[in-house]
Amino acid sequence: MEYVGNSIKKIDGMGLVKGASSYTEDIMLGHNYLTIKLLRSPHAFARIKKIDTTLASKIDGIECILTYKDVTDKRFTLAGQSFPEPSPHDRRILGEYVRYVGDEVAIIAGKDEESVLKAMKLIRVDYEILEPVLDFEKAMDNKTIIHTEKPYTSFDYGNEHMRNIAAQNLLVEGDIEQELKNSDIVIEHTYHSQAQIHGMMENYIAITYMDFQDRMNIVTSTQVPFHVRRHISNILDIPRSKVKVIKPRVGGGFGGKQTSPMEIYPALITKITGKPAKLVYDRRETHTCTTTRHEMKLTVKLGATKDGIINAVDIHGLSNTGAYGEHAWTVFSVVGQKTLPMYRAKARRFYGEVVYTNMTTAGAFRGYGATQGTYALESAINELAKKIGMDSSLLREKNLVKQGEINPTLNSFVGEDSIKLASSTLDECITRGKEMIGWDKKYPIQMISPTKARGVGMAVTMQGSGIHGIDTASATLKLNDDGFYTLLVGVSDMGQGCDTIVAQIASEILCVPTSKIIVNSTDTDVNPYDPGAYASSGTYVTGNAVIKAATLMVEKIIEGASKILSIPKEDIEFNGESLLLKDGEEITLDEIAFRLISYEGQNQIITTGTWGGHTSPPPFVAGFAEVEVDLETGKVDMIDYVAVVDCGTVINPNLARIQVEGGIAQGIGLALFEDIKHDAKGKMISDTFMQYKIPSRCDVGEIRVEFKPSFEHTGPFGAKSIGEVVINTPAPAIADAVANATGIRIRSLPITPEKVLMGIINKK
Repeated sequence: MEYVGNSIKKIDGMGLVKGASSYTEDIMLGHNYLTIKLLRSPHAFARIKKIDTTLASKIDGIECILTYKDVTDKRFTLAGQSFPEPSPHDRRILGEYVRYVGDEVAIIAGKDEESVLKAMKLIRVDYEILEPVLDFEKAMDNKTIIHTEKPYTSFDYGNEHMRNIAAQNLLVEGDIEQELKNSDIVIEHTYHSQAQIHGMMENYIAITYMDFQDRMNIVTSTQVPFHVRRHISNILDIPRSKVKVIKPRVGGGFGGKQTSPMEIYPALITKITGKPAKLVYDRRETHTCTTTRHEMKLTVKLGATKDGIINAVDIHGLSNTGAYGEHAWTVFSVVGQKTLPMYRAKARRFYGEVVYTNMTTAGAFRGYGATQGTYALESAINELAKKIGMDSSLLREKNLVKQGEINPTLNSFVGEDSIKLASSTLDECITRGKEMIGWDKKYPIQMISPTKARGVGMAVTMQGSGIHGIDTASATLKLNDDGFYTLLVGVSDMGQGCDTIVAQIASEILCVPTSKIIVNSTDTDVNPYDPGAYASSGTYVTGNAVIKAATLMVEKIIEGASKILSIPKEDIEFNGESLLLKDGEEITLDEIAFRLISYEGQNQIITTGTWGGHTSPPPFVAGFAEVEVDLETGKVDMIDYVAVVDCGTVINPNLARIQVEGGIAQGIGLALFEDIKHDAKGKMISDTFMQYKIPSRCDVGEIRVEFKPSFEHTGPFGAKSIGEVVINTPAPAIADAVANATGIRIRSLPITPEKVLMGIINKK
């Protein structure tokens, strides 16, 4: 292949380096936007008894102030998921009840920020303060009921709002109890993974205005422009044809911008006033008033024979969805769906509950439940290996499902007809990873000095490629008059490089360089439908749609040339740059494109490909961590991290490598640094990067990446996804490396020096 498999530079790379790319705030059309700010609740749980905006409304420059009495009572979800949404409809634009510190109380719109902030201080709110639920382990059947109204749900996923249960899950295969009885060794441990902040560079921002056709235009930094359009249409009762969403460059999302936490407010102001409006979240709002990763407690029970054959994998989970149920069931279900199929146990079960609390709402986050599930299950596998007295890599090699093998649990997310693992080189990934990290020499511990110990640990993981039976994407290609193409896609490039990937895929079919492919992915009026950038669907789902559109384009070019040249199609060969005729004549694509579009051909060739799969083939990663622990302080330093990846055919090695490196760094943050802290009343105190610590380049040690490609026959040129799977292995691998270095097993993230040191002291 000429273009696929090559490290072609990002098509937007130079613009990004030069600072020339247009992000949402860069393209504000003038300076006459109303500035919007939101008055937020200072209480974790309260009822608004009285709210007085009289004085605030008199401030010069204030356009309008809205409270819950001024807006629709319609309930909805802001999760960016294909309709009908599986998340409960338990939100309002503004409500009589506020359910976490930061919940919206009033919308203030004015001519400038100064007047709006002045007015905000003059709004008087009388609250009836209610007892909040701040510990998710005490939420179920608590005397405090967070949602007293039954939310609408498209599917019955076990929402029991009067018990503070947002969703429940059960995934079972085989007889768990019997297989545990048949096991020589049974271990059971509980693992806690904390909430995590997305930490993208660009905060949330949206601007809205009515155009000359009286249509609502929304310019927003989002991963899901078509879902934003649907949300605004449904909530504000605007015909969908009257809503246009423009997605400029997106400065990072990591799943946070799969929820639409703020577009509704400027859209509402513009609908009421007819004036343009803008809302920009500051860093504190971005951290506290959007979504986080779901905090979870997962109890894993494993049963195995004394020679290391795993009979049973049993996981019970408890997940904290926070104040509202965005992504509650779907994230939780993925915990089991993308961990249980890893091992050939005779019985597997995942079950548990997702509970409401009076905390910041949890939502989509890179890894989407597989991260939490991998941390718990892989940690338990490492502990089982210790119990048996076996090298943990060998325990995995004995039990992992391999390519061509059948595992019935695969159909829970791969597809009903796909219980056979079609593509996997995970066994090769483990072998190569061990070589790279020096596993056989270093496992489990090396003493560097009397006070410094180095340990190595490992973990494996899987993810999916889109959502089988749901995700459907389209791509449209247009042949222009001088032989270049416009490729229209709806998927959102938020820095991961999918614009470049789809250009490479199109180039491979059309046999032209990517410089001749102009990618447009910014406008719901122009671009074909795409669910958005989530569920690791970009390369796999949209890439397959591009192949269909490009293949059809080649056929239509030959067909059009045959017509205007009056020769059979069989006598024309297309090589990308020109058409070769049977008589030896050669006509350039530039010429034939112009002739087709002109009066002679009267044929502007536009093709569309739509693809939706019944499969979601898993990519795999084997991750290996080497850490150095100071036994006097408990400080953990990353020395080396090795990741060997099977993502099928690697479309662009450089972009794939960057995805792996970034995901590992984010996973190291989850393992060692990142932690959301609240005060006793539920207010988040780690609400800026001064308090909430993410790792810098100096904190992640050396990161080394290799690929062991498989060939996935359903993927574009054999490709699978890579965006999410890369974040899953660091937490369990690092936890095991620390345990090997110290003899202390930390089962609650993050693994801080305090936890390690106290463990060492208690052990002594």
